[in-house]
Amino acid sequence: MKYFPLLYKTIPLFLVLFLFSCASRTDIVYYQGIDGIVPPEKATSYEIKLQPDDLLMIIVSAEDPEIALPFNLKSVSMVSPSRQDLVRSQETMQLYLVDANGFMEFPVLGKLKVSGLSRTEVLQMLQQKIGVYIKNPIINLRIMNFKVSVQGEVNLPGTYPVASDRITLIEALTMAKDLTIYGKRNNILVIREIDGVKSYSRVDITKADFINSPFYYLAQNDVVYVEPNKNKINGAAIGPNTGVIISISSLLITLITLLITTTK
Repeated sequence: MKYFPLLYKTIPLFLVLFLFSCASRTDIVYYQGIDGIVPPEKATSYEIKLQPDDLLMIIVSAEDPEIALPFNLKSVSMVSPSRQDLVRSQETMQLYLVDANGFMEFPVLGKLKVSGLSRTEVLQMLQQKIGVYIKNPIINLRIMNFKVSVQGEVNLPGTYPVASDRITLIEALTMAKDLTIYGKRNNILVIREIDGVKSYSRVDITKADFINSPFYYLAQNDVVYVEPNKNKINGAAIGPNTGVIISISSLLITLITLLITTTK
C-alpha cells in the first residue's frame, strides 16, 4: 500500500498529458458564426492588379484577321527532335512581360504602363488605343504565370499555378489538400508584394467573418503560411526522446502494478 502515493502522482501526469493533447471545437471547425453574418446588399467585386514580372497573353482579333496581325506577337516554332529521322515543331504564343517599372512593350502602341491596373482597366485602355486603328476590336488578356505558394502545416505544400484570374484563400488551401490536424487555423499568414512593397495579414478561418477580409482573395505570387499549433511544436521539441519517454513510462507503470500486486 505504501506505493499508492506514487501511483496517485503518476496518474494525474498522464491525465494532464491527455488533456493537453485534445483540441477543442473552436480550434478546428471552420466558418464559426456564419449564421450570424449579414450579407452585404451588393456583392463586392474583386480583380487582381497587374504587377512587375507578370507574363501576359494578349490576343487582338477583328472581323478582318489581316488588320489585327500587327497588334499580335508572332508565334515561335519550338523544334525538338523526337527521333533522328523526325523533327517535330510546335507553335507557341509569345508573351508580354511587365518589366520592373511596370511597363510592357506592345506592338504599334509602344510602351504601356500596366502595373497597378486591373485586367478590366488594361482591356479598356487597349480598346481605346487600338480602336483608333481597328473598328470594334476584340481583345483577350490572361496572366500566364499566376501562382500562389502554400507552406507549413498543410498536407501537400507547394507552389500552385492558377488558371483563372481569381482564387480564394480557401481554394488555395484546398489545392494543398487542406490543413493537417496540427495546423493553426486561427492565425494563417498571407504575405503579399505589390510594386516591391511587402505586406501581410493574419487570417482566422475559424471565424466566418474572414470572408470579408481583403486577403480572402489572393493575388498572384501570394505566400500562405500555416503555423503549427502548440501540440506540434511541443511534439517536435521532445520528438527524438518520445520513444524513450514512452518506454520509461511503461516500465514504471509495470513496476508499480507488480509492486501493488505483491503487497496485497
